[in-house]
Amino acid sequence: MASFKSWIKAFRLRTLPLALSVILTGSFLAIQDGVCNWWIIGLSLLTTLFLQVLSNLANDYGDSLKGTDNNERVGPRRTVQSGEISRESMKKAIIIFASLSLLSGVALLYFSFGDNFKLSLLFLIMGLASIWAAVKYTVGDNAYGYFGLGDLFVFVFFGLVGVVGSYFLNTHALSAEVFLPASAMGLFSAGVLNLNNMRDIDNDIRSGKHTMASRLGIVDAKKYHLTLIIIGWILLLVWMMLQKHHPERLILLVALPFFLFDLFKVLHTKEKPALDPYLRKLALKTLLIALLFGVSILL
Repeated sequence: MASFKSWIKAFRLRTLPLALSVILTGSFLAIQDGVCNWWIIGLSLLTTLFLQVLSNLANDYGDSLKGTDNNERVGPRRTVQSGEISRESMKKAIIIFASLSLLSGVALLYFSFGDNFKLSLLFLIMGLASIWAAVKYTVGDNAYGYFGLGDLFVFVFFGLVGVVGSYFLNTHALSAEVFLPASAMGLFSAGVLNLNNMRDIDNDIRSGKHTMASRLGIVDAKKYHLTLIIIGWILLLVWMMLQKHHPERLILLVALPFFLFDLFKVLHTKEKPALDPYLRKLALKTLLIALLFGVSILL
């Protein structure tokens, strides 16, 4: 039987700040518009955490089946690959967390929409799509992560769905301005995935995993990473300019030097394994932006 420590490793806790950041951003933007429902915010955070853990477990399982997780892989040793957790146990855990995500999501829809059947059905479909995306990244014959589509799905689900969705669940309204920080968070999240794929680029090429990084090559993948971060910040700057009556929003600029410093380091890192720490750093800095959103709005 797998140990508690092995399951904690499989959950990959260092990825969770990224999941929290998108929900916090959408929730703080709702609070800015005068809407705050703590049940909705709490259940949104819980559902997203379940989905992130589900994605991590499915990734561990799927890459082990396809042979991508092997002794030549650069990143942290995976639990199924190492034999710490059996494939059968991991498969059961995937089913459990998919069920938890669904149950939590249904409760979230109840607190948000009540008996509004049309909105509940729309968001239920989006929730099922999120579960599908979490699993299908590496699991199955047509896993989209093996065809260079992971970045797009991360942008959509960690940016647009996560931020705009959590905003709408609170406000029952849409605002064009919300799409700016939502897109920025999606781009930063895609940056985290790109760092992961740059680190593993050599093994992915050998294993036939065609990520955006392996398609571009390490030099252009770094340029792509630069583009993700810079465009993300341009979108945030545009959002801050639109908030001209709220100069306190400029507090988000506190995070910019940290992004630029790590970006410089990533661009000048020659050894691919040395890219690994920057995954956690970018995830934490994305969470920092979400918290700064909160500080600027609550001031």
